[in-house]
Amino acid sequence: MPALVLQDGRLALRADHPRPEPASGEALIRPTRMGVCATDLELCKGYMGFDGVLGHEFVGLVEAVADKAHDDWIGRRVVGEINCVCGACDLCKAGLRTHCRDRTVLGIAGRDGCFAEALALPVANLHEVPDNVDDDHAVFTEPLAAALQVVRQLKIEGRPFITVLGDGRLGLLCAQVLAKLNATVRVVGKHEPKLRLCEKWNIPARPLADVGLRKDQDVVVDTTGSASGLTTAMQMVRPRGTIVLKTTVAPGEEQPDLSPLVIDEINLIGSRCGPFREAVQVLSAGEVDVTSLITRRMKLADGIDVLRAANAPGALKVLLEP
Repeated sequence: MPALVLQDGRLALRADHPRPEPASGEALIRPTRMGVCATDLELCKGYMGFDGVLGHEFVGLVEAVADKAHDDWIGRRVVGEINCVCGACDLCKAGLRTHCRDRTVLGIAGRDGCFAEALALPVANLHEVPDNVDDDHAVFTEPLAAALQVVRQLKIEGRPFITVLGDGRLGLLCAQVLAKLNATVRVVGKHEPKLRLCEKWNIPARPLADVGLRKDQDVVVDTTGSASGLTTAMQMVRPRGTIVLKTTVAPGEEQPDLSPLVIDEINLIGSRCGPFREAVQVLSAGEVDVTSLITRRMKLADGIDVLRAANAPGALKVLLEP
């Protein structure tokens, strides 16, 4: 089957990649829409040392299941959580399934992803998509869930000042979610066209060059996708404030000086995957604008040009169709 495969740091469109066979408890899914993520770009640079089919943002149709007990899933339109877990380790039993010690992660670690004609995922990972959520919206479930996770991890007291640092696809989703809190939220970035999107959501946005780094923000959410983002965040956040780190980068980038975390007693929170069920509900209720983030549509057959387009200046979300 056709698939975008990363092997030894080289990305190629392969026509003859083996079609997945769902194991017990799994479903075979035909993706109808896929999204390119900043993580996909970092994987191509060596992040996680991944070899296999890229891609973890998708909506698709269940075509087959391994077990007859799951036959009722066939034909359903679904999105899927990316962490495939054992359910038996100490972390799974403690309710930390996304941190399973033996997990594979769709298109990121140990499991082929969705940039292909078909993919396999556990039925337990699937969420049916409501009829009022079209594919263009449903494909944003995974990144929207990641944005919602920030809200889960923050304790909001008073009316805090929150800066979303970074004006990319994840940063703009985080800003929309955080703007619904009892907080003063702004976006700080480097790209004027992206910052202008915030106007329609009534979210203040400013270029980084125009912002004084005065250590006066209660919370800074780093979505820059750059190792330098944490340095900037430490210059923005107040003593005993909080930085939420959403950025992952490939090895080799210069690491920041972490001494301000100690000196200013800053809380640093890592944040990764989030609640899919809630994300689907938010999309169904029309509470976030995702269509404004779509900058280009391409086909799987476009191959490595897909990743080039996603990495182009000004790009937000590139969507793929089979």
